[in-house]
Amino acid sequence: MPRGISDIPELRLAVLNGFVTKWKMPPNLVLMNLFGRGDRRSPSSTVKWESQTGGRGMAPFKPPGAPSPMTSPFGIAQHEAEAAFWGEKMYFDEEFLNNLRKPGTTETYYSAQQRLADELMGMTIRNWRRKEWMFAKMLVDGSFSYSDRTGTKVSVDYDIPSTHSVTLGSTVKWGTGTSADILGDIIDGKRTISDDCGAKVDYALCSNQVFQYLTEDTTVRQLLQKNAFGDGGLFSGTKHSIVGANASVVGNLLDIPNFIVYDEVYEVRANLTGAVTGGTTTDISVDDPTDFEVGGTLTFYDVSAGTSETGTISAVSPEAGTVSVSSAPTASYKAVEDYVAMKRRYIPDDKFIMMASRVDGKLSADYFSAPYGLDRHYGVKVDRKETWDPDGIFIRVQDKGLPILRQRDSVYILDVE
Repeated sequence: MPRGISDIPELRLAVLNGFVTKWKMPPNLVLMNLFGRGDRRSPSSTVKWESQTGGRGMAPFKPPGAPSPMTSPFGIAQHEAEAAFWGEKMYFDEEFLNNLRKPGTTETYYSAQQRLADELMGMTIRNWRRKEWMFAKMLVDGSFSYSDRTGTKVSVDYDIPSTHSVTLGSTVKWGTGTSADILGDIIDGKRTISDDCGAKVDYALCSNQVFQYLTEDTTVRQLLQKNAFGDGGLFSGTKHSIVGANASVVGNLLDIPNFIVYDEVYEVRANLTGAVTGGTTTDISVDDPTDFEVGGTLTFYDVSAGTSETGTISAVSPEAGTVSVSSAPTASYKAVEDYVAMKRRYIPDDKFIMMASRVDGKLSADYFSAPYGLDRHYGVKVDRKETWDPDGIFIRVQDKGLPILRQRDSVYILDVE
């Protein structure tokens, strides 16, 4: 009797889901590890939550024997948005499946088994990176967009107060300004958070480029000399691998316990759906332009030749399915065969983010899972579908949910360059 999918232990759903749940969250995904571990569940695909600004209220006095005065939470706003849904699938062909269940010697068997584990781990990590991307967009931009089940573009705005999103003028920019006041800008941000919600800034996040602005600042270096505030340890101890400075020393100076130089990068890829003619085509047709960003670097990959070149993204049109570049690439590229990609930092090179992770003992941000599928599943899910002609199996990893910001004035976004 021929064997089917159910006869292969490694392809049983319980085993596949076991693969996914046993892997630990990568420690380099800072925001997911900080906020994304909760088990809050939305009863439907529409996520509803309340946020607030301010805090530090006091109970009023009352005469003995008198009824207590009525109170209500202050600064409360109600929000709702359709949960984001994401996932991907991978096809494993007949040859792979035969190797996976081949009896006798174990060399081929374990090679196929290892590939299955590696590919599932890759899909799971990419799933986590999507959640990290949503948290980063919430903190860096105060909003992000995605597509709902009908393909309509949906936007979530976290309504961060305008006084908590500050763009520096040209003369005081950290990298190019002639009158930059880096310490003053950071103190202003800390004071704004403290004044508005009463919480202490305990996290600061920036890229290595912004960290370099800090370490090269004359005032910072003077304060960290041995005869001043510091012990001369700015360039000793646990140093950042690129800038070569000790971030914890800067954090001590600023009294920010978790000063994180966050260099983690994500990559967006899209297959070409139209031919690109060298020297002519600037509107690049791709299968999914959603995550590309204006100002990003678009890399063209010629798969058969093994070559690539780059251009600057000037426009993105999800409706037209195009990513535009400021000037046409030199070489030509084939539809379907070739692809484009963009790499971006979760925390861009022009942002310095400060936040109080807790206000009155409660996390200032959280994550809601939303139900999907006929079984109303919550969280990461692995499923499969067998096909024939050609024989094979699709394995899919999915998730659905939305990060939320409970305390809107616990975040301070500083555009420094």
